[in-house]
Amino acid sequence: MKHVFGPVPSRRLGLSLGIDLLTPKICTMDCIYCELGPTTDRRIERGRFVDLGELLDELRARLAEGPDVDYVTFSGSGEPTLSLDLGAAIDGVRAVTDAKIAVLTNGSLMTDPDVRKALMKTDVVIPSVDAVSREAFQRINRPAPGLDPEAIVEGIATFTAEFDGEVWLETVIVKGMNDDPQEVARLTAAADLISPAKIHVNTVVRPPAVAGTEAVDDDRLQKIARALGPHAEVIASPNVRSHVFAADSVEVIVDMAARRPVTISDIASVLGVSPGEAAKIVGSLLDGKRLEVVRHGDLLYYVSIARKGEGS
Repeated sequence: MKHVFGPVPSRRLGLSLGIDLLTPKICTMDCIYCELGPTTDRRIERGRFVDLGELLDELRARLAEGPDVDYVTFSGSGEPTLSLDLGAAIDGVRAVTDAKIAVLTNGSLMTDPDVRKALMKTDVVIPSVDAVSREAFQRINRPAPGLDPEAIVEGIATFTAEFDGEVWLETVIVKGMNDDPQEVARLTAAADLISPAKIHVNTVVRPPAVAGTEAVDDDRLQKIARALGPHAEVIASPNVRSHVFAADSVEVIVDMAARRPVTISDIASVLGVSPGEAAKIVGSLLDGKRLEVVRHGDLLYYVSIARKGEGS
């Protein structure tokens, strides 16, 4: 599977099957906290990056293997709205499954009416706003030239006012970067303008693109969530159903780890096996040089060696 991955346990979307319209790693930003690693192709020009027919064939094959998923989610190797195929791909997903459709986006191209038109076809759009001041925007998101944080907020607000589905705004709080009272006040004003159905307050959880990028403690996150208003909540740990996946467990794990760092718990939940059994499979993949382990805080994460090679 080159373009379809998972399903993976999501803190917000239950069991989510991923769709990747890009190749690693194309994005409009190079966020210091990104779990996918540094951006190797930073751009704002939209294009076509994958074979859409091949992608939809993969999707049909994965859905036929099961299990039932809660969402089909456009995310993957960078910023999905960079793809000119986004609208057609959403139509293709609608034709083969009744699962809801979500898009994870950094919101940077929602200033473009064509992007907003494509996103109208979905059920849930989850844009990120981590900083509103130019200084914090540059420090955290490291955007491509031409991006303006205030214009991005206005673009998301325009979309939200027109959209029949739900917008769940995410903000990632990084210690010493956007957790001061002034920046939180700016984020609150942006959230008020956007008026999303939900606000998800997050922090650095998985190994980040830039070493030394630190999480904010839970007490501080809770205070920031309260400042952002009644629709804001701190995102909890994954709480998803366990499923037995019909495909080869080894390839499912490698596929997951090629998209983001995963834990033993993530793997066990997706495969519907015990953590001990998941650990045995991971052990064989470590021995076979298909995965390597990365420590972040008190947890061990597993990443695909092939993925690291693509991003180097």
